[in-house]
Amino acid sequence: MESNCPLGVLMLDIEGPELTAEDRQLLARPVVGGLILFTRNYRDPRQLRELVADARNCNPELLIAVDQEGGRVQRFRHEFVQLPPLHRLFTVYQDDSEKALELARSCAWVMAAEILHHGIDLSFAPVLDLYTDISAVIGNRAFAADVKTATDLARAYINGMHEAGMIATGKHFPGHGSVAADSHHELPVDTRDAEEIFRTDMQVFSNCIDVLDAIMPAHVSYPSIDSECAGFSSKWLQQILRQQLGFEGVIFSDDLGMQAARESGNPADRAAKALSAGCDMVLSCNDREAALAVADYLETNHSAGNYRLSKLRATPAADISDLYNTEKWQAATDQIAALVS
Repeated sequence: MESNCPLGVLMLDIEGPELTAEDRQLLARPVVGGLILFTRNYRDPRQLRELVADARNCNPELLIAVDQEGGRVQRFRHEFVQLPPLHRLFTVYQDDSEKALELARSCAWVMAAEILHHGIDLSFAPVLDLYTDISAVIGNRAFAADVKTATDLARAYINGMHEAGMIATGKHFPGHGSVAADSHHELPVDTRDAEEIFRTDMQVFSNCIDVLDAIMPAHVSYPSIDSECAGFSSKWLQQILRQQLGFEGVIFSDDLGMQAARESGNPADRAAKALSAGCDMVLSCNDREAALAVADYLETNHSAGNYRLSKLRATPAADISDLYNTEKWQAATDQIAALVS
């Protein structure tokens, strides 16, 4: 449900399947507006609902997120639907584009509906990077290699998310698929000229800009446009994304703990640079000391919060509460089972 209250601009993580006393204190801090969950935070559906409820008791306005893309990036698996990697949809599209678009919508609806059913607001999806044989970290997380097919499948997928009541987050702007390096471990550098980047990778984002609610920039450097990587670049986020493409939604940073981001200074420095560049919310994950340092910095420098973030709280469709007993759920999950078999 939508609130008019500004949210804190820090999203962070927790270590286990239950909140510790330190977790509760941290989530209650006004600068903390989001919680991202990982595989380590999940045992079973009942435990997940209890964890979500406990987190909301600490902060009722908290945005709770997960990466539930499908394929190798699916945090919740036991007693959740097995979702295919997005590139599986391309194999269908080659033979029957209409069937592939329907499957994209169904996969997204099932993913979003099941996440919402457990009280979580959003999954950071879909990946809008182009599929190439260059990037192993993206690989089959991407829909397709060509702009038109990727756009068609992405828009159908986003429609499925919206149908369930979940916002869509396109990542990793302006495109991570054309660099070999993994930004989790080093800073990737895309040396292509600006015209090629705008014409190919970024075009998928441009084609979906009217249906995206949020965007996550890449920790990738594109020196033909700016020396700063996209997530720390006001040229990318304010001039190109906001002004040139007209995007009015939320900009999430990618995890500031990734190695590619560490070249931009200590945790507080990274948060400051991302916010100054144009991010609305920064993610600090898998490093509690760093998250605390960012929270301390924000309390002094960004304590007012962000109103744009309040629009992201989920508004689940009416059929989500009794999800597993609906004919729609059965039909959609049958489609997905045939796709992953």
